[in-house]
Amino acid sequence: MNVFSKDYLMTAGPTPLPPQVSQVMAEPILYHRAPAFIEIYERVLTGLKTVFQTESEVLTFAASGTGAMESAVANLVAPGDRVLAVSCGKFGERWAELSEAYGADLHHHQVEWGRRIEPEDLEQALAAAGDVRVVFTTHSETSTGVLNDVAALADIAHRHGALIGIDAVSALGVVDLQTDAWELDVVASGSQKALMCPPGLAFATVSDRAHEAAREARARGARSYYFDWEKTLKGQRKRPADSPFTPAVTLFRALDVALSMIERETLPGVFERHAVLARAAREAVKAMGLELFGPEDENANVVTAVRVPDGVDGTAVPKLMRDRFRVTVAGGQADLKGKIVRVAHCGYYGAFDIISTVAALEMAFRELGAEISLGAGVAAAEQVFLEAGVPTAQPVG
Repeated sequence: MNVFSKDYLMTAGPTPLPPQVSQVMAEPILYHRAPAFIEIYERVLTGLKTVFQTESEVLTFAASGTGAMESAVANLVAPGDRVLAVSCGKFGERWAELSEAYGADLHHHQVEWGRRIEPEDLEQALAAAGDVRVVFTTHSETSTGVLNDVAALADIAHRHGALIGIDAVSALGVVDLQTDAWELDVVASGSQKALMCPPGLAFATVSDRAHEAAREARARGARSYYFDWEKTLKGQRKRPADSPFTPAVTLFRALDVALSMIERETLPGVFERHAVLARAAREAVKAMGLELFGPEDENANVVTAVRVPDGVDGTAVPKLMRDRFRVTVAGGQADLKGKIVRVAHCGYYGAFDIISTVAALEMAFRELGAEISLGAGVAAAEQVFLEAGVPTAQPVG
């Protein structure tokens, strides 16, 4: 291996870390009951409210984003409760798997992969399922690149008397997510994507309505220990704030730095940067003569999914990109394996990450037999960045 080669991590999680985030984790560890850490802990809890756009407490757990999703099911679902999981990709199916694990009366409505969940899809699924207590679905479906209109879906769920829980693990910090304004009952997310931290922290916002539903579910037999919302809420509301279990101290220090970067960039600035990065990636794909997976106007700014052209071994693309060009992208999952390639742009990314990745993508497809005009995608991406003016760089620390 060339010792001077540079690796590019272009996956939707884990994502690259800003240097200052990595550096703070190398500092001496703090005692979690000490004032020095409590100050960081309280600052992070406040900063998370800003990112989630909520006045509710953002409950935190030492877990991956799936832990936050499991907390929603564990607290809201008693054995036999009727639950509707509506999915349009691999990660949406996790809600169904979790609901089954907790003994729910599960109704799983699956939308074709590559298409978003339309309001009429949810209307039909609710009508077919009957008396549903909780609807679980996904904001940004990372396996396909699709973004769902969760504000509209929440309105429909509430009109049918159901709560709604949202997987926003990849969406948070990339696209607008108005937890309170859209009346989202539970929003689950994690640290390893647009929040620019390593995996290991899980977050869940919980509305007052969802807290009350959780108390009712406990009376019907719902059980949780580590993910018990009441335990965590009670601790976080103390002054000084506390955690019922040992928090991931080093990761909180990392998140403290990352949240300060987001604050300086501002949420609108963060959303605009991701929109420009996504637009550049998609214009590059089209200029290369390749197709996007799914309707372009339904895509999130988290990841760009590219159809593998006929005659090209789709499973070989990520391997060649990684081993030859030192750019790590993701392939398709399940039925989409070998059919799509996914390039992420959520978190600590700037213009030249996209340009370098597009160049590698051009060479990889060309080497694997696709008729690609080298430089066409790069030129298209450059044009987007020139027209945008800013932002062309990663978030400034």
